[in-house]
Amino acid sequence: MHDGQIASLRSKLDICVKGEDVPDPIMCFSSSGLPEKLVLNLEAAGYVMPTPVQMQVIPSSICNRSLLVSADTGSGKTASFLVPIIAHCSHVRSERCTDKQGPLAIVLAPTRELCLQVEEQAKVLGKGLPFKTALVVGGDPLAQQIYRIENGIELIVGTPGRLIDLLMKHNVDLNKVDVFVLDEVDCLLERGFRDQVMQIFQALSHPQVMMFSATVNSEVEKMSNSLAKNAIHISCGNPSRPNKSVKQVVIWVESKQKKQKIFEIMTSKQHFKPPAVVFVSSRIGADLLSEAITVATGLKVVSIHGDKTMNERRESLRRFLTGEVSVVVCTGVLGRGMDLLKVRQVILFDMPNSIDEYVHQVGRASRMGVEGMAIVFVNEEDRNLFRELVQILKTAGAPIPRELANSKYTTGIPLGGGKKRKLKSR
Repeated sequence: MHDGQIASLRSKLDICVKGEDVPDPIMCFSSSGLPEKLVLNLEAAGYVMPTPVQMQVIPSSICNRSLLVSADTGSGKTASFLVPIIAHCSHVRSERCTDKQGPLAIVLAPTRELCLQVEEQAKVLGKGLPFKTALVVGGDPLAQQIYRIENGIELIVGTPGRLIDLLMKHNVDLNKVDVFVLDEVDCLLERGFRDQVMQIFQALSHPQVMMFSATVNSEVEKMSNSLAKNAIHISCGNPSRPNKSVKQVVIWVESKQKKQKIFEIMTSKQHFKPPAVVFVSSRIGADLLSEAITVATGLKVVSIHGDKTMNERRESLRRFLTGEVSVVVCTGVLGRGMDLLKVRQVILFDMPNSIDEYVHQVGRASRMGVEGMAIVFVNEEDRNLFRELVQILKTAGAPIPRELANSKYTTGIPLGGGKKRKLKSR
């Protein structure tokens, strides 16, 4: 394609790029020089053609460029960094043909669930290639993780804290790490992982850096400048707004009436669209609500939160993704980056702490452009988010409840110097 065609394609796909000598987007996976087996694995996994973010990220990564990428939730970001990682690792291993090599790539993510999801997808896409992975997260025995790394792997997927714990207790050779990926960078920073990320980065020898997030703020850009010079900035869609494919339905519900309202929704053939994810603000709330839904509706429900063991969380997620249960009630641990392919509906039983988190949670209802629905419960307890929420709903053309539209916290009266909301436990 000539320059005009490339600019037209990016405009139609809502791809924005910033940087020097940005590689052209691809229209199919096979045009990137990927291993034939990897292309076949992509087809078997249901990737008919690249999503917009994959069209631009894959060729840019293969050209060894450092990247800062923002894209809508559910846009296919995970495969956009796994595909070039697997291609690179396969190429290096086929050339060197030696066993028990140190890792060639590291992916860091903020939650155990997201790490598990990334590693599982890596295994699917890397099947039949010289490509092995190690999951380094809390909840699984450290000795088992060390043993897997010692026996030779190409990719480490882990949380920053657990990886540093492993590196301090055991000598892992990171000299050959060529690719360093940060998934959900803004969430990593919000959870206080900045120093740990920098500590891991400083143990590496000038790797290619790729940073991904559904939202980019000044702190993320500051982190990007610290890790990579001359990084290409790639933006797809409007990451600061919920995916256009998600229909947002906001309902004004007083706190004491929330349970009855969710029971009504889940017993209505018209309004309940399983499989569904229900977001709540507290860990005990997740357990109590999941039990209450089961009793009131007879539906099979599981809960997932930070107090569950890794095995419990893994098993609950497996049952949900395989269709054994139709509803999962969870805290914010499933709000970020999780590839919940089967989800058709999200219910925000409790509003999150920030509008960015709202965007992530609502975005779970859509995957790669498939239409979904997000039902959101609000009341005056959520007043700190009213103005931003109304703006998002107006932009999406979604109905605004009368109580929300007429609230003094929406119509411009100063909020005053009240205390900030406390962070909710996960």
